[in-house]
Amino acid sequence: MLLVSIIKIGIFKINLVYRSRLKGSLDEHVLAYLSSMDEDTSLLPYDIVGSEAHSIMLYEQGLINKDELARILEALESAKGISADELRSMKERYEDVHEALEAYVIGKAGIDAGGKMHTARSRNDQVTLDLRMKVRDDITAIEHAILELVDALLARAKECIDAVMPMYTHLQHAQIGSFSHYLLAYVDMLLRDVERLESCYARVNLSPLGSSAIGGTSLPVNRDRVANLLGFNGIVENSIDATSSRDFLLEFCSCLCITMLDLSRMAEDMVLWSSSEFNYIELSDELASTSSVMPQKKNPCPLELMRARASTVLGLLASIMGIVRSLPSGYSRDLQESKRIAFDIFKIVYESLLIMRQVVSGITVKRKDMLNAAEKSYAIALDVAEELVKRRGIAFRVAHRLVGAIVAYANSHSKTLRDLSMDDLRAALDPFRMDEDSMDMVEVISSIVKESDPLSSLRRRSSKGSPNPSEQERMIHDREVRSKEYRAGIDARQKELEHTLASLQETVNRFLR
Repeated sequence: MLLVSIIKIGIFKINLVYRSRLKGSLDEHVLAYLSSMDEDTSLLPYDIVGSEAHSIMLYEQGLINKDELARILEALESAKGISADELRSMKERYEDVHEALEAYVIGKAGIDAGGKMHTARSRNDQVTLDLRMKVRDDITAIEHAILELVDALLARAKECIDAVMPMYTHLQHAQIGSFSHYLLAYVDMLLRDVERLESCYARVNLSPLGSSAIGGTSLPVNRDRVANLLGFNGIVENSIDATSSRDFLLEFCSCLCITMLDLSRMAEDMVLWSSSEFNYIELSDELASTSSVMPQKKNPCPLELMRARASTVLGLLASIMGIVRSLPSGYSRDLQESKRIAFDIFKIVYESLLIMRQVVSGITVKRKDMLNAAEKSYAIALDVAEELVKRRGIAFRVAHRLVGAIVAYANSHSKTLRDLSMDDLRAALDPFRMDEDSMDMVEVISSIVKESDPLSSLRRRSSKGSPNPSEQERMIHDREVRSKEYRAGIDARQKELEHTLASLQETVNRFLR
């Protein structure tokens, strides 16, 4: 009689699924304020698959019978056809995807079967399960996007080993370098981003399900079985930790923030270098914007927005950390807000990676302008000082002072170092009052300066990781190998996960035959 009464009341309609103690339904304005249905659309596939694994475990543990399981699974399979728009339309009735899905299953399977699906489960462990499943997929998507950008950078680096340019510190000419060397710097940064995400994945890929609301359950559940069915590497053992911790989400968002900062710095360089004052690179037409009034304009707007969106990601990261800050132990509804923020961060970073790959692949490198800037600069000064140390055996600090004086003289007379005559060098070094034995220093310096064009400066570099062309070739090959190894590992992991989930689907299908 109780079951019949509940069915007549229709608890699975409107928003009464969970309201056992409270009278009536939620105020419509409160429901709208509480609802997370808009952002939950991306969680529905995970909620369905998680519910299927949980229901199979309930059957295996003797908590539901085979007929009940089949009816639940049939309803869940049907729910896979719910569109995002249909799910959003349910926001007027349900607080979240979990309530909406359970109501749907009860409506399809009946409360006598569908009402058992949530046995030994809470929304607290359920939402964390969904998030972990989504985040592990998001990690894989981001890793692939990073590696695609890495491959684009490596392809351009191969072409630009001999593209000589000034390198900058404090936005001032520092040393002679190559565009290849610059691109490889970001290859290394991005590969570290992949390494961080790989480490993060291991902590994300743990199942919280079976922890219930906070303190576990008295029912004989098998948490490890659910974890295996869903492709997790283990469980988050402590039930408080499993349901109320979001450090895995903070770590994921932090990793993405670091990647976005890498992209923002690259974007800033390219905005500067595409300006008329530098003219080192030019964006392809399809990636540039124009002016509504100035016919000549070619604006690097995607890169400018990338800089701005890096600030957005920083702000979102601060927001998600602020939400977790000082929360009491156990689940609090505050954590609902972390979903939307994490999803926004993922979207921004993923799209930015795709755009940057297009930018890198499509830019025109202005080699002559780069070389001209290098030749007019004093960026060979350190090379001259080091060569002086090698040839004369003097202290580097002495060489530093001598070359510094020569640069000061050249700058004040609007000359490059290679333009200086012997008389210029003597005048530059006159304050040092060299004796006759030291006067041959001028001849040595003159010889070094005349030999020190930008390309020869690169070839003199002998340190590992320098822009020496042979080092560039070695590093490009090494990074190509590493990129392939990372991709192979990620693909193997994803293939294993897909195989596990396909096996789960086969198990579901067997019960539906």
